[in-house]
Amino acid sequence: MVLLQPTYFPPICQYVEIANAKEIIFEVEDNFQKQTYRNRCYIYTADGKHLLNVPIQHAKGIKEKTKDVKIDYKYDWNKLHLKTLQTAYNSSPFFEFYIDELKLVFEKRFTFLLDLNLKCHELIMDALQLQTPFRITSEYQKEPKMLDARILATAKIKDQFILERYIQGFQQNKGFLSNLSILDLLFMEGPNALNYLENQTINY
Repeated sequence: MVLLQPTYFPPICQYVEIANAKEIIFEVEDNFQKQTYRNRCYIYTADGKHLLNVPIQHAKGIKEKTKDVKIDYKYDWNKLHLKTLQTAYNSSPFFEFYIDELKLVFEKRFTFLLDLNLKCHELIMDALQLQTPFRITSEYQKEPKMLDARILATAKIKDQFILERYIQGFQQNKGFLSNLSILDLLFMEGPNALNYLENQTINY
């Protein structure tokens, strides 16, 4: 059993824990924090590491729980994210296997960030052919009696989680980038992605 934050197309390290878990619990009763993977992910483009950020509606002076945060659609960020992914990964070995399902995520307008993130999780689990059950918290887990992996959602932590190399689209020019979005691994490794995840170890 592992406790995680629901995040936007999560970093690979998060799915290392999921691939080795019997049950997933998503923390949704905590206060939303900025600069985390809750509403961002990093992919590999021709220019190197690239941020995809989901804009949210900010409640001034009010702390919001993760489950209550709403997405801001003042501009078509979803279309931009899809176009960026297509440009970056169109020639990757397994992109065509997942693009149709990916389009469905970006074509739907989710009100709450949590719903978007859970849909992202559902897509990734289907792609990995994993059926690990999950549930969400009903109260904040201050001292969880399970593996607490919520720190994996903290985007400020740099280069802490070093993973084994796999072939990436632009590594010849930019080198290997560790712990990008799980999408990078899926597009490059396809069905072998699960085997890769099961053979990684995360040190906290």
